[in-house]
Amino acid sequence: MKELLWVACLYIFCLHGCGTLGVNGNEDFLLLAGPLTENVATSSDKEGLSECSLPIVAASEPYLKGLQSRGVTHVKVPLSWAQLLPTGLASQPQQDALQCYKTLMKQLLKVGLQPLVILHESTVPDALRARYGGWESQELVDMFQQYAEFAFREFADLAHSWVTVSDLGSIWQNGPTAQQNILQLNKNVYKIFHEHIPSKLFAGRKLSFGLETKDMATVPHMEASTAADFLSVHVQYSCGSPADFEQQLRNLQISSGNLPILIYKMTVHECAHSQQQPVEKLLHVLQSSGLNIIGCDIVDILLNMDQRDASLRSSGHPVSRNSYQSVWDKFGSQTAAERDVFLDESFPSGFQWTTSAESFKVEGGWLEGGKGETIWDRFGHDNLAFENQTADLACDSYNKVEYDVYLLRGLQVNTYQFSISWARIFPSGHRDSQTEKGVLYYDKLINTLIESGIQPVVTLYHWDLPQALQDNGGWTNPTIVDAFKDYADFCFSRFGDRVKTWNTFSSPWVVSHAGHGTGEHPPGVKDYASSSYQVTHNIIKSHAEAWHVYNDNYRATQGGKVGIALNSDWAEPKTPTNSEDIAAADRYLQFMLGWFAHPIFVDGDYSVALKTQIELKLKECPSSPPAVLPVFTSEEKARIKGTADFFGLNHFTSRLVNTVKGGCTSGPEGVGDYAAGVDPSWPSTASDWIYSAPWGLRRLLNYISLEYLSATKVPIYITGNGMPTAYSSETINDVSRVEYLRRYINEALKAQATDGVDVQRFTVQSLMDGFEGPQGYSERFGLTHVNFEDANRQRTPKQSAYFFSGVIENNGFGTATRSFKNVAEITVTPRSSKLLASEVPSEAKVVWDTLSRQSRFRRHVYHYGTFPQDFIWGVSSSAYQIEGGWNADGKGPSIWDNFTHGINTIPEVANGDVACDSYNRLDEDLFMLGALKVKSYRFSLSWSRIFPDGTRSSLNQKGVDYYNRLIDGLLARGITPMVTLYYWDLPQALQDIGGWESIQMINLFNDYCDFCFATFGDRVKFWITFNQPHTIAWAGYGTGAMPPNVNSPGSAPYEVAHNLIKAHATAYHTYDDKYRASQGGLVSIALDADWVEPYDVNVHREILAADRAMQFRLGWFAHPIFKNGDYPEAMKEQVRVKSELQRLTESRLPSFTEDEKNFIRGTADVFCINHYTTKIVNHVTDQLTPPSYQFDRDIVENEETNSPTTVIGGQRAVAWGLRRLLNWIKEEYGDPDIYVSENGAATDRGMTWDDIDRVFFYKTYIDEVLKAYELDGVKVKGYIATSLLDSFEWLHGYIYAFGLHYVDFNDPNRPRTPKFSAHYYYQVMKNNGFPETAEFGKLWGHFADGFMWSTATASYQIEGAWRADGKGISIWDKFTHTPGKVLNNDNGDIACDSYNKLEVDIGLLKQLKVTHYRMSISWPRVLPDGTINNINEAGVDYYHRVIDALLAANIQPQVTLYHWDLPQAIEDQGGWLSDIVVDRFRDYADFLFSRFGQKVKFWITINEPYIIALLGYGYGSFAPGISHDPGSLHYVAGHNVIKAHAEAWHVYNDKYRAEQKGRISITLNSDWAEPRNPYKQEDIDAAKRYMDFFLGWFANPIFNGDYNEPMKRIIRERSLAAGLEKSRLPEFTPAEIERIKGTHDFFGLNHYTSVLAFSVDFGDTQNYDADRGVVVISDRTWLESGSNWLRIAPLGFRKLLKYIKDEYGDPPILVTENGVSENGPVDLNDEHRSFFYENYINEALKANMTDGANVIGYTAWSLMDNLEWASGYGERFGLFYVNHTNADRPRTPKASVPFYTTIVRCNGFPDPADGPHDCTNSLSSTSAPISEAVTKEPIQENPVNFLGMKLSIDEAVTGLNTTFALLIVSVVAVAGVTALLIVSRKRSKKRKNDP
Repeated sequence: MKELLWVACLYIFCLHGCGTLGVNGNEDFLLLAGPLTENVATSSDKEGLSECSLPIVAASEPYLKGLQSRGVTHVKVPLSWAQLLPTGLASQPQQDALQCYKTLMKQLLKVGLQPLVILHESTVPDALRARYGGWESQELVDMFQQYAEFAFREFADLAHSWVTVSDLGSIWQNGPTAQQNILQLNKNVYKIFHEHIPSKLFAGRKLSFGLETKDMATVPHMEASTAADFLSVHVQYSCGSPADFEQQLRNLQISSGNLPILIYKMTVHECAHSQQQPVEKLLHVLQSSGLNIIGCDIVDILLNMDQRDASLRSSGHPVSRNSYQSVWDKFGSQTAAERDVFLDESFPSGFQWTTSAESFKVEGGWLEGGKGETIWDRFGHDNLAFENQTADLACDSYNKVEYDVYLLRGLQVNTYQFSISWARIFPSGHRDSQTEKGVLYYDKLINTLIESGIQPVVTLYHWDLPQALQDNGGWTNPTIVDAFKDYADFCFSRFGDRVKTWNTFSSPWVVSHAGHGTGEHPPGVKDYASSSYQVTHNIIKSHAEAWHVYNDNYRATQGGKVGIALNSDWAEPKTPTNSEDIAAADRYLQFMLGWFAHPIFVDGDYSVALKTQIELKLKECPSSPPAVLPVFTSEEKARIKGTADFFGLNHFTSRLVNTVKGGCTSGPEGVGDYAAGVDPSWPSTASDWIYSAPWGLRRLLNYISLEYLSATKVPIYITGNGMPTAYSSETINDVSRVEYLRRYINEALKAQATDGVDVQRFTVQSLMDGFEGPQGYSERFGLTHVNFEDANRQRTPKQSAYFFSGVIENNGFGTATRSFKNVAEITVTPRSSKLLASEVPSEAKVVWDTLSRQSRFRRHVYHYGTFPQDFIWGVSSSAYQIEGGWNADGKGPSIWDNFTHGINTIPEVANGDVACDSYNRLDEDLFMLGALKVKSYRFSLSWSRIFPDGTRSSLNQKGVDYYNRLIDGLLARGITPMVTLYYWDLPQALQDIGGWESIQMINLFNDYCDFCFATFGDRVKFWITFNQPHTIAWAGYGTGAMPPNVNSPGSAPYEVAHNLIKAHATAYHTYDDKYRASQGGLVSIALDADWVEPYDVNVHREILAADRAMQFRLGWFAHPIFKNGDYPEAMKEQVRVKSELQRLTESRLPSFTEDEKNFIRGTADVFCINHYTTKIVNHVTDQLTPPSYQFDRDIVENEETNSPTTVIGGQRAVAWGLRRLLNWIKEEYGDPDIYVSENGAATDRGMTWDDIDRVFFYKTYIDEVLKAYELDGVKVKGYIATSLLDSFEWLHGYIYAFGLHYVDFNDPNRPRTPKFSAHYYYQVMKNNGFPETAEFGKLWGHFADGFMWSTATASYQIEGAWRADGKGISIWDKFTHTPGKVLNNDNGDIACDSYNKLEVDIGLLKQLKVTHYRMSISWPRVLPDGTINNINEAGVDYYHRVIDALLAANIQPQVTLYHWDLPQAIEDQGGWLSDIVVDRFRDYADFLFSRFGQKVKFWITINEPYIIALLGYGYGSFAPGISHDPGSLHYVAGHNVIKAHAEAWHVYNDKYRAEQKGRISITLNSDWAEPRNPYKQEDIDAAKRYMDFFLGWFANPIFNGDYNEPMKRIIRERSLAAGLEKSRLPEFTPAEIERIKGTHDFFGLNHYTSVLAFSVDFGDTQNYDADRGVVVISDRTWLESGSNWLRIAPLGFRKLLKYIKDEYGDPPILVTENGVSENGPVDLNDEHRSFFYENYINEALKANMTDGANVIGYTAWSLMDNLEWASGYGERFGLFYVNHTNADRPRTPKASVPFYTTIVRCNGFPDPADGPHDCTNSLSSTSAPISEAVTKEPIQENPVNFLGMKLSIDEAVTGLNTTFALLIVSVVAVAGVTALLIVSRKRSKKRKNDP
């Protein structure tokens, strides 16, 4: 402070007492400092460096401001002649140097200082001296004059005061020539300065020259030359002799002719350390001398005043701003205890909690959707990662968006940070390569996040550069800036409407350091000296450009933020008190964080410390520079500065740093002169670079706030923090990560709450384990464990996930102030308080009268629709099954504890002691519930946990606390608690006094309920008293199978049920009387029932049996509660009668008094039903002894055998039964509100995650609930899936699993993993059912004019006449005459007899209104031996008649040359296994073209070569039945089929096309394959492989050339692995490939069905299936047909058509077969076929109109029922029914005929909105409501023998009735004749006796 006062005094004195320079008449006294040096200071004994350094300039502002604050007015700026004009020519300046000096002068002016410019000091630069010599040289003088003129012109507007040469005396000593030259030079320069430069530039400016006082002799010469406006002098000032100083100045004044004097440099010496002394004496001299002093150098004065403030450092390293020192001063002295104190507070409201993932680490799908290769793909495929691992699949997140977001919902994060893969959007890195599939993936991810209330935070670049850009130089190539800018622009435009936070880059330091410095990361460049700096340079510019794109084009409309996520360690001095180590730690941060942060957040340029340090190294190592730092232009700096809306920080660890001499080593430590290490006491991690030092985060945040955000106030987002564990350690129980996160998050809290740092977000890295670069999968950062050894890539939350979720829920570490979200409001529909007793049978039998009479089609057709918005979706569990903690915290034993600890017969002696450990893992259950996002959670209370001995007096508060936490946790997540009071786990103490057989239980239960209502009822609004009282009564007290294991089936179940009903009613009334008014909840009971179907709905006795079954199961409890307070009449009467027959005095079924009935009636607010399966019931007269509830029913139950099984015997998945059960409840119990309170399927515990059976179960069962609601008007209010978790399944222990979440019971942590079914169920809940989307809905529209409508047959299937008119034998003739080859030994000898019924068949075609007819020619009918040497003209004539008849009917023939009926003669020569067949087929085709080509314009060479090859020569199930070499022969046959087709095509193309003008191609058949699990890459790959091996087998050679690569590769690899010398798949020669490719005019397609594919390893088996490695199944919702291989799946048809378009060059597609079969009894009402055609053809229309597939025609298979090959006549595909038992083979139209005809006439589907259309007169949709379309389903009958004939039952009955009638007629006739005879005889006798 003292020095400031003295300088002020000096300044004020001079202002008033000294002379002025006279500029503009009022310029003040000059207080002079400078020049700037490498130390950003000046010294008294060393001239500053004259070369301009941008780092020095950049760092100068603080120093200059300090000078200005001390009173300095001017700063010396010496120019470097050699730097500015390195060639000496003013026309060739060095632009960087020029810009540097201008920047410096502007910087001076900016802070209020004026530059004093020195053109030159004295020494001639070496380069110029070598060229021109010294000052003696006129050339050098001329060059200097040009230089001076250049400088005046360039800097005229920036400087007032100039010095030509600062040390004239040194030049003067060079002799007379030099003296003369310098005098003339000064004169010329002075003249140029004042005369030649425009006055507007130099108005008021002054020029000087400089010399030391010892060179005063030169002054008179200079003065005479009028070469100066003032004199600049260097004087010595000694505090001991101030008079000498004054005299020197006076002598100079006189010698110069009284020129004003500027003390240009003053060296102070011999002064005491007193700060006042030099200033005081100097003031005295200046005040008293009367000299014309215009300014003074005060540098030495300031240095002597305060050495510290001169900004010098003894180390010679640059001094940065003092942010680091400030932070270190604040925290460096903390003790460990002070440092580590834990802050129990919360973050502010609105704080953002995030977790993250990076594209290349998690996505996988490396080739999916057209994605381009990235540098990480290349890295992995070059085997550079740990154990040669790759990121090809990674976490499979590309397919698992729903899986990942599921976890995020569980975590309760409000944001999710992920990166976009540049190459997935722009495979080449440029916009012109954009792939829409990649974009759609990110659209889906973003939308899914937002739907779950999670905001996306998107990183544009996280290290995965497209390899195509890397091949062009990558980040070292400046053109990448524009590429990144364009990529960013696209992302902003496409996603910015939803994404509001963008990181341009994440951890760019790693890209520069590891990718281009050490080379550890791709692209593996090891060039720290140059490439790493160039990469940083381009990344910074790329970031800035992206920011400006957003700022200029999107910010106003999108309102988002763009920043950058920089990574940085915290650096601490290794020796805390060592100033050099402190400086080294500062440098560490400058080289890591400051490298990027300083340009972006401070001034647009690299920090002074960085630049100066690098310059020092350049001087130290001139021959091998360790670092080459690029330079930003002024425009670039201006564009870079301030380009961030937030400061993103990735921080993981800290370092201890000490100063070292780095020498000439490249890299930050070498260049930065420091070394970094860690304290061995810091906890280590799996990574050798991450050690836990949490306090470093707080300190780093403080540093960032001071260093980078003091001027630019933007928030800090912690964009990454986490630690890795090793692959095999802490897999689930990651306690080290929990502690790491706890401490680091708390340090962020301290920085925010205590230090005032504006931290607004904390991101945990990462959501899941992933591919960690060079470490592969050996290091795991995830909150979620990913099993990389399983193709499912299942995700299991670790303990850290649950911890982090808890932190988020509490918003930190303060006292939890849990807030409840709004939960679903549950309403109750008022209903009648009293219903009449059920009749026998009940009126609910209407369900059997209607729904049970549905056709199979109507029963199973899927229904699309949604539930009401207030529908309650939930999931369930029960206490004993999941809680564990069987004796924890005072819990009493239950009957299940007693049972499982006693004589335990449960598999594996399992028990519920631990179960899922939910008592200790409540947060984990809540996590899953939050992830599932259910509206309700049904759970049960453990009576013995609350009342250990069952009575209130034993209250266990810890048990109550547990349920309070559970209930509060549910409400905090917006989940309605649905609480079951009793779920089978009776306190053992109560069982000891009789259990439910005791009437005491009624009041004991009521008291327990009363306590629960009072304690939890303020938050619980849905109570269930008992779960499945039927199970309690029958299994617990009847069979004794379940605790309490009482085996008394005759009476105990009835007595127990009696008490249960009364206990329920009592609890209900307690709630109703005491709590309902204040709490507003509802009470019910959960009953269970199978649905039962009568064995025969037409038999009254079976209806009665089914009714009894329902009443004994459901009515037992529902009838008293929901109807009249009493048991159902059917039950009462049945038990009464049985009791009488057993000679009992009264019924074993207890009776209720009238008061009890009134008390019980109506004691449920809603109807809760548990349902799992359906049974078929028969009447039986059952045994009387022993008395038993089971025998009382007089029924027998059997499985519904047409439905899928589950792992539990007798529990089939019969979905349609649920709809009927719900209708029964509606009809029987007064249309109550119904909740399906349990419904689910068990799987074997081996089915862990990929539980497709459970998915099918929910998909079908929930749809039946929807039908009941939407179609039948049942008031279904909610659906509860069973169950939340795999759990203790009662008598099955843990061998079966019902859970949506897998629990590993072998792991003490009981980890929970969401299954496939959990994700599926979530989607159903999210969609509130199954809405009919555009994908499922109908498209109205028409096909193009000229669309070909056709139907089809094949010669062998319909013609018959197998030996007529010279026809030869075919392979199918032989095959069908071989025993056992064809079902029922059917054959085609007669078939449909079409050979003789041409006119009839033409009539059928006319009826259909088709424009085309696809037929095949029988090769052996026209060429009996297969060769053209033997032509059968009768056969040829037959086909002429067929074709002519078609043309006469205006129907165009589509002729198939070969539809499988190969002449046997050719087969005898090897058939399709022989090359001979190729030539034979070519000749055959040539023959047909020549004979029929003038009439036929559509030719198909071969039908379905796949079937020919695989079924004929692989499996042998089709003719010719060859199966002895399943590994090879089918490939050989297929090979020859392809060649034969090509030859036929070329024959037509070469010989006939020009004249006949027809089209020719081949027909290929194909299913469409979907992945079984669409979220699983392995299944997706299986579906692709299925298509490659099916359609691709033949399509690829013909349309693309050669077999597809996957097929070739797989078969070759498997063949070689089996020891074969070559692939089993034959190879085409190049010539063959060329000849085959393109042999098509259209794509002929036969399609029927779709499949779900998944991978299976067949081991070493060598056959087609093993090669393909795929097994397929069908979706259970796809309707069945008459063929076991054919399910109705219309959506696959559209996808297949689109696939063909995309895969095979958009060919015209002619659908040559499509149809569906039926079997069994004949039913002409083939509604399933109309449904099939309506939906399949509409999907073709969608493919055509929406997807652009060029569909040119459609062919219905088939015209008529015919021989379906090996299935004989048992499967019927025809539009017309053919009765093959009738010798005349009559054809009868089915209901589908007019339906198909209407579509043909309409050429599609006219929009009803356009009004009636003439073509639709006969059109009737198959989509009518099911309740309106109930028809009798034909019953499958077995033939019976009747009078030696095999007849159907109906036929036999008719025959029997006829015979009986004839018999009666005969008897009557005989009786009549007898009577007549008797009468006649009597008359005869009478006549004889008459006289």
